[in-house]
Amino acid sequence: MASNSLSYNDQGDRALGSESTELGQEATAMTSGGGFRLFSADYKKNEDLHQMLESNKDSLKLEAMKRIVGMIAKGKNASELFPAVVKNVASKNIELKKLVYVYLVRYAEEQQDLALLSISTFQRALKDPNQLIRASALRVLSSIRVSIIVPIMMLSIKEAASDLSPYVRKTAAHAIQKLYSLDAEQKEPLVEIIEKLLKDKSTLVAGSVVMSFEEVCPERIDLIHKNYRKLCNLLVDVEEWGQVVIINMLTRYARTQFLSPWKEEELLDGNNEKTFYDSDEDQNKNGVAAKQPYVMDPDHRLLLRNTKPLLQSRNAAVVMGVAQLYWHVAPKSEVNIVAKSLVRLLRSHREVQYIVLQNIATMTIQRKGMFGPYLKSFYVRSTDPTQIKILKLEILTNLASETNISIVLREFQTYVKSQDKQFAAAAIQAIGRCATNISEVTDTCLNGLVYLLSNRDENVVAESVVVIKKLLQTQPSQHSEIIKHMAKLLSNITVSMARASILWLIGEYCERVPKIAPDVLRKVAKNFTNEEEIVKLQILNLGAKLYLTNPKQTKLLMQYILNVAKYDQNYDIRDRTRFIKQLIVPNEKSGALSKYAKKIFLVQKPAPILESPFKDRDRFQLSTLSHTLNTKASGYLELPDWPQTAPDPSVRNVEVIQPVEEQLMPVGKLKGKKDNLGGKFYSDSEEKEESSKSSESSSESDSKNEDSSSSSSEESSDSESEKEKKDSENSDSENNQAKTKSKKLDSASSSESEESSSEDSSESESNSEPDSTVKQKKEGKSAVSVAKAAVKQEVSLLDLLDFSDVSTPVALPKPVMASRLATDLEGLSLSSTAVIDVTTPVFVPAKSYSLLHRMSGKGLGAEYHFPRQPCIYNTQMVSVQITLTNSSEKEIRNIQIGERKLASGMQMHDFYEIECLEPGASKTVSMGIDFCDSTQAANFQLCTFNDHFSVSVQPPVGELLLPVTTSEKDFRKEQACLCAFHYFCNDS
Repeated sequence: MASNSLSYNDQGDRALGSESTELGQEATAMTSGGGFRLFSADYKKNEDLHQMLESNKDSLKLEAMKRIVGMIAKGKNASELFPAVVKNVASKNIELKKLVYVYLVRYAEEQQDLALLSISTFQRALKDPNQLIRASALRVLSSIRVSIIVPIMMLSIKEAASDLSPYVRKTAAHAIQKLYSLDAEQKEPLVEIIEKLLKDKSTLVAGSVVMSFEEVCPERIDLIHKNYRKLCNLLVDVEEWGQVVIINMLTRYARTQFLSPWKEEELLDGNNEKTFYDSDEDQNKNGVAAKQPYVMDPDHRLLLRNTKPLLQSRNAAVVMGVAQLYWHVAPKSEVNIVAKSLVRLLRSHREVQYIVLQNIATMTIQRKGMFGPYLKSFYVRSTDPTQIKILKLEILTNLASETNISIVLREFQTYVKSQDKQFAAAAIQAIGRCATNISEVTDTCLNGLVYLLSNRDENVVAESVVVIKKLLQTQPSQHSEIIKHMAKLLSNITVSMARASILWLIGEYCERVPKIAPDVLRKVAKNFTNEEEIVKLQILNLGAKLYLTNPKQTKLLMQYILNVAKYDQNYDIRDRTRFIKQLIVPNEKSGALSKYAKKIFLVQKPAPILESPFKDRDRFQLSTLSHTLNTKASGYLELPDWPQTAPDPSVRNVEVIQPVEEQLMPVGKLKGKKDNLGGKFYSDSEEKEESSKSSESSSESDSKNEDSSSSSSEESSDSESEKEKKDSENSDSENNQAKTKSKKLDSASSSESEESSSEDSSESESNSEPDSTVKQKKEGKSAVSVAKAAVKQEVSLLDLLDFSDVSTPVALPKPVMASRLATDLEGLSLSSTAVIDVTTPVFVPAKSYSLLHRMSGKGLGAEYHFPRQPCIYNTQMVSVQITLTNSSEKEIRNIQIGERKLASGMQMHDFYEIECLEPGASKTVSMGIDFCDSTQAANFQLCTFNDHFSVSVQPPVGELLLPVTTSEKDFRKEQACLCAFHYFCNDS
């Protein structure tokens, strides 16, 4: 086994060819005898992996998958193992399933046909209890690039976007991009999912959904308004690569929603330019309106304040992202804070240094003082690669000023002696730029470059000649001696570009060196046929200029050169020869053009401007691929200009409902077997101790409040009457919304609300009511508690919505009230609202869940949704509506609920049997399920006359809650009974 492993690894290191070459070598290994044992061992190794994957032991399968994933990590081709790996996709071993999913993500796009066979397995895995399995299944499903499964992918993404696990929601955000790239027509539903995920408060999801937003709908800035402040506050806690994406998005957002902060500097500059003695009053008299000072938007400041700590991030991309945000968004006076962090990144890897130095080079063109204190950080080291050396040289050139030019030039003198020829040439060009930009050192730099003409290195001499040529064009009258010196060196210089530059200088300023120029032409004419093309072209130009200015000495030389060049192998030289001959040697065919020969050849040329190659890169956003390449890359989003007028800042306001004293506030009440909010959480012994402590504290508070209650009895009676009026108005408005009303139900609801609030109001009423009434209440208290459950069940029917879509009409039970209970309730007066009052649900989603697919159900399809209506069968049950559809060509008979597989304590009320469902017809039925306050699925069989299908109903957590309202006082009271819930609320 060890020998096989060694040969396998050796073969893996050598297997760098194509897949076809590997297969051919393996075939040769099987047919040949002994010369290709290495390839034979590799073949046996793959066969061994096949056997391990097909074994019955999970340990062998797990070991095989680890080795296969290792092959993928090293870049090896493991696609031939796809059929054997796919067989284990339904394994119950979680570790094995994770590795299988990793493999499938890599090869699902290549092996689409085989991957499609496992789609049903992936769909089942989307409901796996393990969040990693659900996320991996969605990742594999979205990696299958087949348009036929787009609806399945869309449904899976919608379900995953509502998953309880933030990791699954993060995977759903990544799947959005894959689906959009597969089918761009799905943009609108995907935007809805993005809008939903943008509201997610999990830091794990934020970066991924913003990435999907940037890929799918970057123009929908309106989706960011309500989430802007949340993203700014969550930015510090988001994972690093998510921070990069969010920062880039917020940079574009800030450029569209805030005014330019650079107006402040412009305003200051404008004020500094006005005369010292002119006052503001004088300017106003002259008709110049005073500019209003710039005031930064609070949300703009929020962005800058929350991104500033990220400059200390260990991730270079995050630091670079914050730097570009400050560069494009922050006031110019605050940009300097990013310099220190960028210099810190220069200690990182070479790749990071290269990108950072490029961005710094762009910054230093506009703001030299930003990196001035860090000049020594850009000194070139001998161990730096050539490209990094050149970038540092570029930055040093940009930072050069009158104060530090002596230090910079001293560094450049050292760089010229470098063995790296490309870097030495760049150093000479940098010296030329310094001479152009700083007039005080022009002569010094020019003398230094002339000194370099005697260097032994031809490349240094050639580059010096080129730079001197550009410098002399700025002031040629003062440097004729340098031209003479360069003419003397012409015979010793062999680099074609340098020879061409010297010839151009002599020809351009031939009138300043009239004695030297003809002799130079004589020397180069001798060796014309052996010169390079660029040198030949300059010889022709030199001869033409001398022919026009000094024809006596150069006429015969020029004729010789024209005759030789007429038969040159290069057609450019032949064309140039014919053109020059017709222009400078007049004849009958020349025409009038020859009259203007001097104006054409001897016209004064504009002096070249030595500029930084990074000057125009600021048109691209910093730290982007387009900025690095200096060209617009695919997918690049232009950075928008600042708006002229401030957009409405109220679009970013998010409504926050703050609790007001004595204001009704909705709370959630579980539809469980216990009606009280304070269910058992701890053991019975702890519960008894808590109850004893609470009773003692309540008795003490009652004794303290007796005096205060007696003094305010008159005020309480007035407030009670007003509250009763408000309660009656609220109950009337709710009853008007209901479609079915009855006087009996109204009386039941009022009696129930009175009865539920009697216990809370009994203490305050004891001082205002007669003793007989108090005694009567105490006697009827037990009867009220006995009848409470029955009354509550009847009250919940007030909130029933329309059941017209249900196939079988259900008759509502008539409320029955005991006469003793009615008489007891007549003597009670309400002092506050009910502790718990069931209300109509505010929002009922139309989302449906798949119960049975039409392909699996042989034409019968079923979907279920939660109407959020009180269950008509039992108040403890959740109402579920099922829509059955017959997609087949035959009628389906006897549709009913079959065998159930429910967890302990769960109950289910079946819907009535459907005798016949015609082809193409749909029918909606209602059923009730008691989930026992858990999210466990209710498993049962959906049966027809011929078949039985296993289905399950999975309840979201929100569907287990009942919408109720309560006052803040009662809410605090019930909250105190729940120790764990009370602790959670205080923490939040």
